[in-house]
Amino acid sequence: MTTVRVLVGTRKGAFILTSDGNRKEWKVTGPLFGGWEVYHVKGSPVDPNRLFASQSSGWFGQVIQRSDNGGVSWEPVGNNFAYDGVPGTHQFYDGTQHPWEFKRVWHLEPSLIDPETVYAGVEDAALFRSSDGGLSWSELSGLRTHDTGPLWQPGAGGMCLHTIILDPHNPNRIIIAISAAGAFRSDDAGQTWKPINQGLHSDMMPDPTAKVGHCVHHVAMHPNRPDTLFMQKHWDIMRSDDVGESWREVSGDLPSDFGFPIEVHAHEPETIYVVPIKSDSEHYPPEGKLRVYRSRTGGDEWEALTNGLPQSDCYVNVLRDAMAVDTLDSCGIYFGTTGGQVYASPDSGDTWAPIVRDLPAVLSVEVQTLP
Repeated sequence: MTTVRVLVGTRKGAFILTSDGNRKEWKVTGPLFGGWEVYHVKGSPVDPNRLFASQSSGWFGQVIQRSDNGGVSWEPVGNNFAYDGVPGTHQFYDGTQHPWEFKRVWHLEPSLIDPETVYAGVEDAALFRSSDGGLSWSELSGLRTHDTGPLWQPGAGGMCLHTIILDPHNPNRIIIAISAAGAFRSDDAGQTWKPINQGLHSDMMPDPTAKVGHCVHHVAMHPNRPDTLFMQKHWDIMRSDDVGESWREVSGDLPSDFGFPIEVHAHEPETIYVVPIKSDSEHYPPEGKLRVYRSRTGGDEWEALTNGLPQSDCYVNVLRDAMAVDTLDSCGIYFGTTGGQVYASPDSGDTWAPIVRDLPAVLSVEVQTLP
């Protein structure tokens, strides 16, 4: 029987929500790593039992956790995400006398083909890769040393590398996004990088169409159409049909084109989802109405999805990694809020219901569909 596993990272621990294919009744496990910020939890698409979690604290530092039994038990890994072998010091030790310090791991992206390989995006912005299940890590330093690096600036949440997309049709292609630097692409497995921000326009910058410096909030891709990318940036929903070489705005008739997450339907590459919020200073839904917006045309034309969502006095936010989809025939859409609710729709967004309420503020939501 099919099992759906929803992996939730929050300000005060991680939770695992499980259901069968009907997605009506849910079992809640957690909190795992209670009291710690868990920025991201994600499972391997190759080995359904292997999960990774980014566990962080301003006092104790950064720890990567790994489970090899679907979240029943965990072990800390990644000793050289530490200095002199002491985990959690926010430093990456590469054998030199001057380790590089970073604040936290924002995003973990397991390989599509190898259960031992996983990528990590960190703040301040850099990209790491492990080839031994997270035990040791090496930096893909061509990104952080890119000649545009001195022009990168932190967004309101820090200079975080928050999006990592692996192309299922081209193992050498990696797409990442940084707030506030923009999107970048590697076509040689992360050795070299090029900015892919042509067509982005950011009024707050001295040069609104500059090569880098744009505050990109999230990027999404359908695995069957890897040349098409969708972006939620700091104002504007954008689309590229040439792997980021150029972008055009598809915000259309949205009530606000400011938000954080963007996702693509599992079976319909032209169906995308966003959650608008009022502005860059007012991080809550317009009019206090929590609405997911869906476009079935790849942008420009949008419809509000409200059935089962609060339509008055709702002032939560949905963060960049807090929306995901499952792969069942009737595609499920999931998102978590800063108010601690996790909502699910088993019918592509037509109807919604909370899986769980009153969690700590939700930082990330990922979904596994297991046979």
